[in-house]
Amino acid sequence: MQAFDLIIRNANVVTAADGFLCDIGVRDGRIVALGLGLQGAAEEVDARGRTVTPGGIDSHVHLDQPTGDGSVMADDFESGTRSAACGGTTTVIPFACQQKGQSLRAAVEDYHRRADGRALIDYAFHLIVTDPTEDVLCRELPELIAEGYTSFKIYMTYDALKLNDREILETLSVARAEGAMVMLHAENSDCIAWLTERLLAAGLSAPRYHATSRPMLVEREATHRAIALAELVDVPILIVHVSGREAIEQIHWAQSHGLKVYGETCPQYLFLTADSLGCDDSFEGAKCICSPPPRDAGNQQVVWDGLQNGSFEVFSSDHAPFRYGGPDGKRAHGETAPFSEVANGIPGVETRMALLWSEGVRKGRITPQAFVALTATNAARLYGLYPRKGSIAIGSDADLVIWDEDLDIELTNEMLHHNVDYTPYEGMRLSAWPAMTFARGEQVWDGSPLGEPGRGEFLPCARPEPAKARRRASELPE
Repeated sequence: MQAFDLIIRNANVVTAADGFLCDIGVRDGRIVALGLGLQGAAEEVDARGRTVTPGGIDSHVHLDQPTGDGSVMADDFESGTRSAACGGTTTVIPFACQQKGQSLRAAVEDYHRRADGRALIDYAFHLIVTDPTEDVLCRELPELIAEGYTSFKIYMTYDALKLNDREILETLSVARAEGAMVMLHAENSDCIAWLTERLLAAGLSAPRYHATSRPMLVEREATHRAIALAELVDVPILIVHVSGREAIEQIHWAQSHGLKVYGETCPQYLFLTADSLGCDDSFEGAKCICSPPPRDAGNQQVVWDGLQNGSFEVFSSDHAPFRYGGPDGKRAHGETAPFSEVANGIPGVETRMALLWSEGVRKGRITPQAFVALTATNAARLYGLYPRKGSIAIGSDADLVIWDEDLDIELTNEMLHHNVDYTPYEGMRLSAWPAMTFARGEQVWDGSPLGEPGRGEFLPCARPEPAKARRRASELPE
């Protein structure tokens, strides 16, 4: 009998804390040995001269999620998880979205029907709470948290999704009592509606005016309000897809006052700008409509600074895949549809890791250890998957990426494996790309996608340590 199913030899291992040279021994999908000169494996891979990192955890993706506006997401759990694996991501956490008037339990059951038996890599679910009835708050949400759905998202904008301040407070109080992590989409809905109405009345309806309708102050105000509500309840929160300086300043203020406020940002705020939505009135800019919108080059640098100085815990794709061509994607309401009726979101689950390794690590903006923390380890901790996921350690799942570096790749949509007909990062030149991806010890990428739909497992999540409320001096044991 072989001691190991797989040995990855001569790996330059990088974790969130360390870097070291070793062999990695894998058995039954788990890492069981780290050392030099390991012997006795059914399969061996020589990683000499290459960096090996934990498989990525993309903790903010939208797959096969109902939209309610006539548009249809291009990626289901099969195509979306295949694309993720090809880009070095081995775990995704998409959203089971409650429809208003529907139970939260029904949303979870529907999402399992969409996911189970289709995913190529492992997955967990966040919840989206849109209708916090007494039954949802007092029974369904606590029950689901106990069953392993230990994070949920609250929207402060979009009529079909948003909660008012009182509803947010009630929902935050459940998170505090039950130990769940709360994510907030922080934009002021009334400000956006007011600006949108006036832009459309003035005939300013092209995609580029999406950015005009959502200036940074609407994100700043909602971020400030979200922090205040969380402070009142005394519960940790995570502000998702932070776009620039003004929201970052609010997060800095909260953190400097001892509040447990975490931040997430995304590739679009490092590599796109408002000009990506177009400099004329053509529909092409619809490809880059997302919320919050990309800002300017100065704010790109502020976001890079935030990755360097620890302002952000998580770097996620916010993959929201809508095709540009065809009748059910960006054009669901026609090519002359105003920006307010264009499907909102951009693809990015496959490009997230390579973009940050190429432009962050290889250009000296962040360390390899910071890359691992941002793309894997911190998400595992924040969402109750650590130490099974997010690290290279004995007992952890053998989710591993072996990197090719010193490359000169022109990024094109043709090289990607999502079901979207464009990438917003078309034409960028990258210096790194995953050479191999292993998910629980099984190779799922080697330059071509490998693995069968259904091999991915659903992951119930523990109550995350970072979601625990602060303990005041009066609460500490004597």
